[in-house]
Amino acid sequence: MSTAVVADALPPTLQNILDQKSLKWLFVGGKGGVGKTTTSCSLAIQLSRVRESVLLISTDPAHNLSDAFGQKFGKEATRVNGFDNLSAMEIDPASSIQEMIEQSDSQGGAMGSMMQDLAFAIPGVDEAMGFAEIMKHVKSMEYSVIVFDTAPTGHTLRFLSFPSVLEKALAKFSALGRNLGPMLNQFTSMMGGGGANQEDLFAKLESMREVINEVNSQFTDPDKTTFVCVCIAEFLSLYETERLIQELTQYEIDTHNIVRKSMQEKYLAEMMDLYAEDFHIVRMPLLTEEVRGTEKIQSFSKLLIEPYQPPAE
Repeated sequence: MSTAVVADALPPTLQNILDQKSLKWLFVGGKGGVGKTTTSCSLAIQLSRVRESVLLISTDPAHNLSDAFGQKFGKEATRVNGFDNLSAMEIDPASSIQEMIEQSDSQGGAMGSMMQDLAFAIPGVDEAMGFAEIMKHVKSMEYSVIVFDTAPTGHTLRFLSFPSVLEKALAKFSALGRNLGPMLNQFTSMMGGGGANQEDLFAKLESMREVINEVNSQFTDPDKTTFVCVCIAEFLSLYETERLIQELTQYEIDTHNIVRKSMQEKYLAEMMDLYAEDFHIVRMPLLTEEVRGTEKIQSFSKLLIEPYQPPAE
């Protein structure tokens, strides 16, 4: 069977992303094991050729960036070997809230205890608050574009829902502060802390709210944010891609690019019918070995821009 051809199909490359100079946030995601890290690293390399500075962030607890580049990365941005304007970091939203609690404990036991109680009062708020701290950290850096190598689909959707989750939680926390402020002040005094601790806590939460509101407005702006879906040759991957696209639409997050590893003709035709008119569908080869090391990623990254031509059978 020949490759499906759809009239009015968009160009099968990610050149549109390189050309969109207004983009600030780029997310790369999909089902586990589909090549998200290879794609995000490749995209970051291509962006580094047309942008002043690029930051690549892994929010996947598996943290594969270090393996991909053969270089250790942590929670501080580190320059990628061989590049002057590409940096990378690996962070875990779930662990960030624990660091916040530990910092609060060191400043005053009462504040740390309150922070912990508030953080775990609503499901998902612990990760959402960690996300807010991450975004505050990232926003303080000066990068022209930031690429997120996200965790598998379910985690990614939680990550993208953090702004709305946190906004609701902070509204409750603020109301709690107004209603229980005097009692909390008295409690912290009894426990040997000062009223300033409680004020510091709610000032911190309000600061988070401001960051989240700003970031959320940027995430839903197609001029500043887009999501690249990655999939492979199987039914479940195609199913999760459709689910991801539907969820992204609900979150009002732009997505119009799909990177697919060499697919069976059955699913290739189905994907072309579904998406070719609205998405840039980039075909990638299914390699026999992992793409590791800067040189291999650089070579592989060209396939995002120059359409891959599979060998004739």
